[in-house]
Amino acid sequence: MSTITTRSTSARTLRIARSRPMLLLGLLVFAGLLGIALMSSIAFGAADIAPADVWQAIVAFNPESTEHLIIQTLRIPRAAVAALVGASLAVAGALMQGLTRNPLADPGILGIETGAALGVVAAVFFLGIGSLYLYALFAFAGAALTAVAVYTLGSLGRGGPTPLKITIAGAALTALLSSLTTGMLIFNQRTLEEVRFWLAGSVAGRDLPLLIQAAPYLIAGLLLALGLGRQITTISLGDDVAKGLGQRTGWVKGLTAVATVLLAGGAVAVAGPIGFVGLVIPHAVRFLVGQDYRWILPYAALAGAIFLVLSDVAARLVLRPTELPVGVMTALIGGPFFVYLVRWRVKR
Repeated sequence: MSTITTRSTSARTLRIARSRPMLLLGLLVFAGLLGIALMSSIAFGAADIAPADVWQAIVAFNPESTEHLIIQTLRIPRAAVAALVGASLAVAGALMQGLTRNPLADPGILGIETGAALGVVAAVFFLGIGSLYLYALFAFAGAALTAVAVYTLGSLGRGGPTPLKITIAGAALTALLSSLTTGMLIFNQRTLEEVRFWLAGSVAGRDLPLLIQAAPYLIAGLLLALGLGRQITTISLGDDVAKGLGQRTGWVKGLTAVATVLLAGGAVAVAGPIGFVGLVIPHAVRFLVGQDYRWILPYAALAGAIFLVLSDVAARLVLRPTELPVGVMTALIGGPFFVYLVRWRVKR
């Protein structure tokens, strides 16, 4: 009897925690945490800058001050890039998990990040492109072609595109594309030198013009994804259920694919392939808000931004004054979580 009472109390508490007013309050809390994370990213770095100087650089910029120049030209754009890239990767991962009904789906594991990276490396290898501003086009092309290839291979045979078949196709293409990328880097030392730090995943050195160039793609992908929240919730229950409710699943899948390519391709173009953000964040958010993607997606955007900004701060401070690529920090945090998913969540 006590067990039943405890379960009933827990269920009631969970319903209250996931009510609309509490979820809206949670969004405000996450937005405040993001503001704190951004201020931490602006305040901390290789150079010691007093908090008063940081504040003055923001509200009363003096171009003759070295500290103000560091804040305005390096740290603020870097923090903004980390927040936008983190939000994009987290939302892309949530979309892919909802669409494929696969808890292991994310832009890295299904090969989209690898395809975008191959597009950039191929552009440097064959065309000699060395500008971050031109990486975006080739990253988008690589991400789009890889997404089409994974879905096509996962659709072959009986039963159409199942979560298991899509995961296997993504893993196979990831291995193939990684081998091609490595081969290009081995045969051309100049290509390796140009993209080595970028391939590790980093937001260092990303300036405001680069952010302005990439922002339209990423913001468009985020807005499209947020607009698909209700449809993704329905389709995550299965195609038969979605069709029974009158949903045009083909259009939803197509628009979701477009949003994923915009988000993953744009994020890789700006910061390189950063793993585990799209895997870890949606699961953490789902634990808080449940299975409704109308809430999962905005929460994932904020949580992904917070996660990557704080990971970048940690990457700067762990071996100070030497900086680690932020992709190394996300792997250190996300790796154990991935093992947990494989051992417990997927097996169950």
